[in-house]
Amino acid sequence: MDQVTSLPNSRRTKAPGLRSPLTLYRVVARAEAVTWALLLFGMFLKYGTKSTDMGVRIGGMLHGIVFVSFVVVTAAVWIDNKWSLKRGLLGLASAIPPFCTLIFDANAEKHHKIAPVWRLGPAHRPDTADSLPEKLLARVLVNPKVAVFVALGLIAVLTAAALIVGPPGASR
Repeated sequence: MDQVTSLPNSRRTKAPGLRSPLTLYRVVARAEAVTWALLLFGMFLKYGTKSTDMGVRIGGMLHGIVFVSFVVVTAAVWIDNKWSLKRGLLGLASAIPPFCTLIFDANAEKHHKIAPVWRLGPAHRPDTADSLPEKLLARVLVNPKVAVFVALGLIAVLTAAALIVGPPGASR
């Protein structure tokens, strides 16, 4: 079921702010594209003008954090919307080429693949969680403060792991 049609119309009302998976996904997809632009500009300054590497340092760090954020949000939206394996992997892969998160987000929204409300959220049907990932997401979504804490924790741990591994293509 790779279609967001399982919610009755009364439950498909738009949730305000970032509590909506649609809004959250859109914001993070756009932020990912903006940080790509910052990183590319930094690379131009470093390699094109040979003037400074600060753009890569700052843009790279910001992009890394937002990239990890996009991965976490994509995983949550994938689980909540019951995306197919193909759609989920395409969502994750869209963060790799510059600006492709915008294309993926627009396509997902056009084809109604991201619900305006959390299916597993407390106001809806968290009891419909079948798989382990759905049950874990439903437990996190019950309390928005817990959801933010868990998301920030995941982002921090994954960013720290990426810093330990080092930037792509870096030699040690």
